[in-house]
Amino acid sequence: MTVRVRFAPSPTGYLHVGGGRTALYNWLFARHHGGAFILRSDDTDAQRSTDEFRADILDSLGWLGIDWDEGIEVGGSHGTYRQSDRFDRYREVAEGFVASGAAYYDAATSDDLKLIRDQATASGSSPVYDGRHQLSIEAAQHRVAAGDPPPIRFAVLRPGETRFEDAVRGEVVFDHANVDDFVILRSDGSPTYHLASTVDDVDYAITHVIRGEDILSSTPKHILITEAMGAERPTYAHLSLLNGPDGKKLSKRHGDTAIRAYRDAGFLPPAVVNFLAILGWSPGDDEEIVSLQDMVERFELGSVSKNPAVFDTTKLEWMNGVYIRQMSPEAFAIELGRLVAGDLGRELSEAETQSLVDLAPLVQERAKLLTEVAPQVRFLFVDELEYDRASWDKVMATPEALAVVEGARSALAGSEWTHQGVEAALRTMLDEQGLSARKGLQPLRVALTGSSVSPPLFESIVAVGRDRALERLAVAKKRIG
Repeated sequence: MTVRVRFAPSPTGYLHVGGGRTALYNWLFARHHGGAFILRSDDTDAQRSTDEFRADILDSLGWLGIDWDEGIEVGGSHGTYRQSDRFDRYREVAEGFVASGAAYYDAATSDDLKLIRDQATASGSSPVYDGRHQLSIEAAQHRVAAGDPPPIRFAVLRPGETRFEDAVRGEVVFDHANVDDFVILRSDGSPTYHLASTVDDVDYAITHVIRGEDILSSTPKHILITEAMGAERPTYAHLSLLNGPDGKKLSKRHGDTAIRAYRDAGFLPPAVVNFLAILGWSPGDDEEIVSLQDMVERFELGSVSKNPAVFDTTKLEWMNGVYIRQMSPEAFAIELGRLVAGDLGRELSEAETQSLVDLAPLVQERAKLLTEVAPQVRFLFVDELEYDRASWDKVMATPEALAVVEGARSALAGSEWTHQGVEAALRTMLDEQGLSARKGLQPLRVALTGSSVSPPLFESIVAVGRDRALERLAVAKKRIG
């Protein structure tokens, strides 16, 4: 059997980190087994589906490095892989079910359904719909002719049960006493999720359905449709949902939940992929930093936990820092230069690029996010500093600030312009003034870089250059008054 898996997002929102993990697990499983990964678009909700969300899903998957063998944009033997283009196929299947007796046209109104629920609640029984308002074929045809087509419901056999072996959760059993006769084709001719998703899985020969546990309760319906089509049911694997650090389901109250937010915040794709991979999957040996090659070699559904995983951005930032430090200095400098150029709105000169290359390794050692690094080196590329207000108020209002700035200007004017020369001149100046490095160097950091947070001070001063450093000290002196 050739493994065939699919990821089927609806373009009704930005790609969620949970969706990103689901896509990754499907991709890893396919690559591990030498199978096919299919990307389709579950876009039956025409009102909520947008081109913006479609583009975001494709861009986010591409940013993560997840490619697909068949599907939207790539093509294959199943048309566009968009459900919105397959309504005729879904209608054909639904009407075939009616002809075989597996489904029926139904006349239940919302008031009818409410009454059934209320009666079930009062009697303590299961409030499932049991087909009591089923229409005959003749009555249904009459309504269709009158322009009032009824919906089609799948007929669930009772008593009965649906039993299957979940690759993550083990044996799962659903008593049909708790499964509705569910709608598969609405009165407007549009398919429900249950019909469209299952027909696609059958038609595309999907062997493994790996998805979130929020769909687990729908699985018996999908199995019933699959078997009514005369097809072999796939293997199901339902992944636990992601929780926030407080143990509650991950939501916007915990922070950003879209993949694009982490891309824009300065996270590296390999770090995000690594983080998503270990959210519920164990690569073995308590490892946390795992290469993509190792993930592909080791990934098995049997190693996926059925317990909720915690999406902890603090851990993600730590992991991102590990990946930043694993970058070559050249690659880091190039990426940092791209961000700085974007911030400045212009390309860097050759001299500016060299200054950044010289300073980049010192920044790389401490970085957790690329986006937090770019502002720290901006002082190298501007003629006029913008002082961070909080930094200025904290250290430049101290009694020693003016004396330090004046002393530094004199010391640096005649010093050797190297890291060692600058450091020696400034430390001598501080000793003469009887000031500690803690009190004396922070005013210089703010005066020369605009912030109390910057790369190592002495290297930064050298990178700024003697003339600009002296000029900035003069500006700071005047500003202090």
